[in-house]
Amino acid sequence: MSGEVIQTFSVMCLYIAVVIGIGLYYAKRANENSDNFLIGGRKIGPWVTAMAAEASDMSGWLLMGLPGVAYWFGLSDAAWTAIGLLIGTYLNWLFVSKRLRGYSVIAGNAITIPDYFSNRFKERKKVIMTIAALFILIFFTVYAASCFVTVGKLFSALFNMNYQLMMICGALFVIFYTVIGGFLAESASDFMQGVVMFFSLVTLLIAAVVKGGGIAAIVSNIKEIPGFLEFFGIAQPVLADGVQQVSEAGRPLFGEAGPYGWLTIISTLSWGLGYFGMPQVLLKFMAIRKTSELTLSRRIAVIWCAISLAAAVAIGVFGRALFPVALLTQSASERIFILMSTNFFIPVIAGIVMAGILAATISSSDSYLMIAASAFSKSIYHGVLKKDASDKSVLLMSRLTLLVIAIFAMIIALDENSIIFTIVSFAWAGFGGTFGPIMLFSLFWKRVTRAGAIAGMLAGGGMVFVWKLLLKPLGGVFGIYELFPAFVISCIAIVIVSLLSEEPSPEIQQEFEMAKTFEC
Repeated sequence: MSGEVIQTFSVMCLYIAVVIGIGLYYAKRANENSDNFLIGGRKIGPWVTAMAAEASDMSGWLLMGLPGVAYWFGLSDAAWTAIGLLIGTYLNWLFVSKRLRGYSVIAGNAITIPDYFSNRFKERKKVIMTIAALFILIFFTVYAASCFVTVGKLFSALFNMNYQLMMICGALFVIFYTVIGGFLAESASDFMQGVVMFFSLVTLLIAAVVKGGGIAAIVSNIKEIPGFLEFFGIAQPVLADGVQQVSEAGRPLFGEAGPYGWLTIISTLSWGLGYFGMPQVLLKFMAIRKTSELTLSRRIAVIWCAISLAAAVAIGVFGRALFPVALLTQSASERIFILMSTNFFIPVIAGIVMAGILAATISSSDSYLMIAASAFSKSIYHGVLKKDASDKSVLLMSRLTLLVIAIFAMIIALDENSIIFTIVSFAWAGFGGTFGPIMLFSLFWKRVTRAGAIAGMLAGGGMVFVWKLLLKPLGGVFGIYELFPAFVISCIAIVIVSLLSEEPSPEIQQEFEMAKTFEC
């Protein structure tokens, strides 16, 4: 490695050492009991809650996937996605956070999402718990794979080393400190990583504007690309075997702008619906010290989200003007953040900025692994298979499950040509369609029943697969993002089956009324 690469690598190693130190610091408290390991004993403060929720939610796709979409297709697709996510973030914090924090305590002091659903409907046979846990295992394995792809692309591009080797090394690091520190380490490090991600995005955006001679100069360089700066059109790179073609003058070739109609906009905005079913965010609501602190958390989270999303989209758009032919495949376009960082900054600063990608990856993958592990250990192992299991056994099973899930995620991530945004979009739709509707109905509709919950989860989760694999390839109206139809179908199933089944018991209805005003 060259001297510059060694300097960058050293800074990132220092960052990794700090994260490991956080894991070691919280190891003792994490090992006290499964509640501390899985939800931090419900003692997380408002700043950590907000930053940890957003950092674990956004993952590496914020610094690589979203800028890659903007670099490849232009403004519209990335911008409408960002708008949908910002609206979803605000509404989730506004309506769901306080009600869920209180209801999770009322419903048997639930410390996982499957626990909450099962306790909410007072089920004896843990059907809801099992279904929820299985969907979490499936989709979080896919989600963790997207994070491992991110770290693999980062290190292979930065150090010009084998992608698979770099991906595995990054994954092993994440596994190591998550197993040691649990939820407390994950939340504390996520706070720091949220700060690093924010700094990286804003710093790189400012540098891009300066290097490009100002926003006006940058815009003039790309405004001639058909559809690139439109909200109701989309750029169409001219491809041959998946590679964008370049003119003799050295300019990237684009065809006529593609249409970007209202159906596509609604489809893209529907990303915001996913927030209501995201376990990594919902669990942070459940872990905060007091419901009264969630107002401050909401303000912090929404401001962070708005600035970070806007910066990520702008970096991708500006990157096309500054490096028009540097990245000629859609998969390669997700490296625009890395390319700009290494070209704009001295090695030490580049290392700090690119630590933002590592931060995003770590902050998400540790959350995904933790929640997936808790879904199996608490909901299936302790809730169904071995109800008399000791707390120590549950803790051990959590760690073993985490390792198994990580191995499967690494296998999925072995493909170097994986597109981070595509992987994330599928897992996001899975959680949004499976858990989003029933989370809202369980919190705000007294008449929802256990049968309705089961029907909604199966219909929503199943529709994600059906739409993505069978209907979406047909194109036309079926080309919309699978989250939207899955969310709608799940809502319909919940309402119809709940109205056809016997209304909830007086005990369940009484708890529902308590949750409306419960403060803790």
